[in-house]
Amino acid sequence: MTDPTHASPAGWYGHPRQLARLFATEMWERLGFYGMRALLVLYLTKHFVLGDHAAAGIYGGYMALVYLTPLLGGLVADQYLGSKRSVRFGAVLMALGYFTMAFGGAPARPWIAIDGRQMEIVRSGFHDGPTSATGEGRAVVIDGRTLALRPAGDGGTALVDAGGTVVRSLPAGTGQGASHDQRRLVLLLGALALVSVGNGFFKPNISTMVGALYAAGDRRRDAGFTIFYMGINLGSILGQFACPLLADSIGWGAAFSLSGIGMIVAWGLVTFDGGRLAGYGETPARPGGDRKWLIGLLAIAAVPVFVLLFVELMQAPEPVPGAGIGAYLAGLPLMGKLLFGCFAIGVPAILAWSFVKGSAQEFRMMLAAMILISFNTVFWALFEQAGSSLTLFADRNTDRSVFGLFTLSAPQTQNFNSLAIVLLAPVVSMAWGWLARRGREPSTPVKFGLALIGVGAGFLLLVLGTRFADGQYRVALGWLAGLYLIHSLAELLISPVGLSMITKLAIPRVVGLMMGMWFLSMSMGEYVAGMVAQVASVKTVGGQVSDPALSLATYAAVFAQIGWTAIAVGGVLLLLARPLRRLMHGVS
Repeated sequence: MTDPTHASPAGWYGHPRQLARLFATEMWERLGFYGMRALLVLYLTKHFVLGDHAAAGIYGGYMALVYLTPLLGGLVADQYLGSKRSVRFGAVLMALGYFTMAFGGAPARPWIAIDGRQMEIVRSGFHDGPTSATGEGRAVVIDGRTLALRPAGDGGTALVDAGGTVVRSLPAGTGQGASHDQRRLVLLLGALALVSVGNGFFKPNISTMVGALYAAGDRRRDAGFTIFYMGINLGSILGQFACPLLADSIGWGAAFSLSGIGMIVAWGLVTFDGGRLAGYGETPARPGGDRKWLIGLLAIAAVPVFVLLFVELMQAPEPVPGAGIGAYLAGLPLMGKLLFGCFAIGVPAILAWSFVKGSAQEFRMMLAAMILISFNTVFWALFEQAGSSLTLFADRNTDRSVFGLFTLSAPQTQNFNSLAIVLLAPVVSMAWGWLARRGREPSTPVKFGLALIGVGAGFLLLVLGTRFADGQYRVALGWLAGLYLIHSLAELLISPVGLSMITKLAIPRVVGLMMGMWFLSMSMGEYVAGMVAQVASVKTVGGQVSDPALSLATYAAVFAQIGWTAIAVGGVLLLLARPLRRLMHGVS
């Protein structure tokens, strides 16, 4: 079985039949995950009226935990539960989380402060879904008069009567908020915590089971993972199309319930496998048992801890300009301090260990890996705006009509990334093979540098598109699609390449630890991406952008900063490519 010429019998497109079941399991899980992710920021800003700053903070923290929890979930599975049981447990937790999100209750009631009183904002024509209804309005009723809320030239808010006369102007910075059902909001944060914990058990271990299908030396392994990866993208495409459609046509609860159903199907495929998965991902034999009850209790106990982290992120104040880096770091929420602290301690500690325990060559290779891991953090911090600021931009400042035939909803535009990955992945793979045969394949540092430059180019393309906005300050959909196309190519230059780089540069006895550092860097990047999205926060009145011209200008300015920063960082890495290659000792 370890001889590649005597591989296990094929049954599904030349691969073990079990791959089809794991392919379907991952597809349904990703349908739920990406379907909910596509809606999350819009749900927070439209249904709960939390505001851009709070919504981006919660989103960034959630995505950071999604990449952080698999580190512990993989370890627990290896030592105690086994991959199969971990996948089932994770699926149940995620399903509970999605179904809990379906109980969002009535939409929040926004208010604005006038003369020391909280005046309720009336949302005429309001549609409680991801796509705003045409002709929505915001108004307040004062002394029996309905006064529309309009943007004032100084950044404030004008109160306008039915005849178009400005009755009064409210200065910039006038207090606003929303009255929530606090129990529903806590339920929402608890649901996100359940999904985060469940993902930690599910995500790393379904991949481990795929790897276990192939014996050592079986040449079908890479192709098998490629097929499995297509399941991820298929689920992503279906979820990001169907969930927004349900949210608009039926309601948020229907969309999140579909995510929950996806997880139930995934759980059923692994639980009722008819013995097809017997022997794969089984619970390891350990003295004293598998401790499943203790692990389950600890997992549940993590939920309220995560809720408290989300609350802190939601309530975190905006940084004070000119306060200095020290004050900025001191003011970070606890999650930020933990992520930055782990990274700041982990990198030098691992390098110090490598210097003492490894050879000079191994230390240099580990140093190169750590430098590239650090650049990976920058990449994800700038790249990962799809579910936050770019989705809000699509909702507020994009004409989403497709050749006049139909109109996409804002969350459905995230599918441009998934579709581009499916189309470009085989092309990029063939391109690397073609260049390698001619001895011209770029080195890993060059690929990383080009990926960062690609992120910048995508944002700058969209900034260029803002110059051609229509009279309603909306950009044509093609500009946003172009950004996602370039970003997808950039993702293919760094994401799969980075995983391969870790396995080649790390000292063999710490490959697992280095892989953990890779995912920690992605987690930190996701957290910082939420902070970047907070910079792009736009003023809203009752959940609706009051000034589309100011909204367009704000996004253009922030995206331009992201673009030029990414290009500058990518350029620095290209300059470092040659010395990094020397540190890598021939590893490409």
